[in-house]
Amino acid sequence: MTKDHILALDQGTTSSRAIIFNHRGEIIAQAQREFPQIYPQPGWVEHDPEAIWSSQLETARAALSQSRLKPERIAAIGVTNQRETTIIWDRETGEPIHNAIVWQCRRTAPMCERLKAEGFDQVIREKTGLVTDAYFSGTKIAWLIENIPGVRSLADRGKLAFGTVDTFLLWRLSGGRLHITDPSNASRTLLYNIHTQAWDDEILEHLGIPSSLLPEVHPSSAIYGEIEPHLLGAPIPLAGIAGDQQAATFGQACYHPGMAKNTYGTGCFLLLNTSDKAVTSTSGLLTTIGWDLGAQNSLTYCLEGSIFIAGAAVQWLRDELGLISQSQEIESLAASVPDNGGVYFVPAFVGLGAPYWDPYARGTILGLTRGSSSGHLARATLEAIAYQTLDVIEAMHIDYDLPLESLRVDGGAARNDLLMQIQADILGVPVQRPVINETTALGTAFFAGLAVGLWPSLEALSSLWRQDREFTPQISEDQRRSLYDQWKRAVKRCRAWASPEQ
Repeated sequence: MTKDHILALDQGTTSSRAIIFNHRGEIIAQAQREFPQIYPQPGWVEHDPEAIWSSQLETARAALSQSRLKPERIAAIGVTNQRETTIIWDRETGEPIHNAIVWQCRRTAPMCERLKAEGFDQVIREKTGLVTDAYFSGTKIAWLIENIPGVRSLADRGKLAFGTVDTFLLWRLSGGRLHITDPSNASRTLLYNIHTQAWDDEILEHLGIPSSLLPEVHPSSAIYGEIEPHLLGAPIPLAGIAGDQQAATFGQACYHPGMAKNTYGTGCFLLLNTSDKAVTSTSGLLTTIGWDLGAQNSLTYCLEGSIFIAGAAVQWLRDELGLISQSQEIESLAASVPDNGGVYFVPAFVGLGAPYWDPYARGTILGLTRGSSSGHLARATLEAIAYQTLDVIEAMHIDYDLPLESLRVDGGAARNDLLMQIQADILGVPVQRPVINETTALGTAFFAGLAVGLWPSLEALSSLWRQDREFTPQISEDQRRSLYDQWKRAVKRCRAWASPEQ
């Protein structure tokens, strides 16, 4: 039987998704399931690992059923995931010792401040390419070890396993045979030396994390093993792993230096391909591994700007303020006014990410007058997403002297034509939206497909990328600069809001 399809498992922050692609990179079937968000206290965010697993398995089965394909037609499975989210489980039982601590969670901000006070943040920066922030997995692991009764003893005796979501899913899919990750996920932990491509003993010792907790690191594109046959009806190869943003960059065919993509999801994540050079940022960006294709000289690095709140700001208008009943309604509400009416909204609900890295910033709305309307706030919300993207692009211009010629976009909010036009206006370069918007899933499908030979090369993958629409700038440089200057004034007002008085 011909094995000519790939099943991509896309485990995200608010939902799990499964998509089946054919050899032309077209979607044959897909399924999606949301799962609960857990907020134990302000600034803390958790997920139930069992809800992650059950929702992901359910979507895989639903997509396979919808496709009417026999499981033997699936050449391989690729896994992509919300990054940095941290799970520790018992190696014998497979049971998690605590809820997953989500990438958005700020509980370890004080720990990060202590590391900075010790000067150890410079060690972390030099070795991992990351800033010392609660965003990443390392301090989350340390928190679980320090705060959950019995975990320190079990960890020291090698009884526990740590994983980001990809590792947890691969453990479950393989029946506990695989405890692995790839460089794109490992490079987001604060624990992985991106230059030596190994877990770093100095950082592990400083954070008090036993190396026995950690998974093996394998290429992003390789055959790792097979799933348990009873899960989907056949022993399908597991052959691709990548963190969601690196997978989206790969799915957008950003294979050459200077190419960039932005994903508009819960947060906003902009990655710029810097080829085999790990460019050190002086502007608040992250140096991260994009992917490893497993061949010699196949490691690709990226500069990344991570924006914590993008689509989540639209959800806030929907769920907390009730201004809209469905997220897509924001486009028509924002279009009901010709401009923002002087209203600026900085959605720093969990602090600010790149390039500011201020965990104590808080959401701020400025410029309100008696004439300000729900339309102005909706417009300001869309503009905030675009301004935050420009913040990252401006930083990239400082770190990497190669002008951005265009920006490829994907994610749920990329379907919003008004937002995409605002983004092109604010950036001053064309914004290109592909036909296949599910580029995160497509990227991990590409990794898996390369590993099993469904696609022969990057050139073959590039030929599958097709443009849906290009948005070109429609405002003057003076207008652009005036709007952006006001945004930067607004950002200053929200900084360090939750920090104690100095």
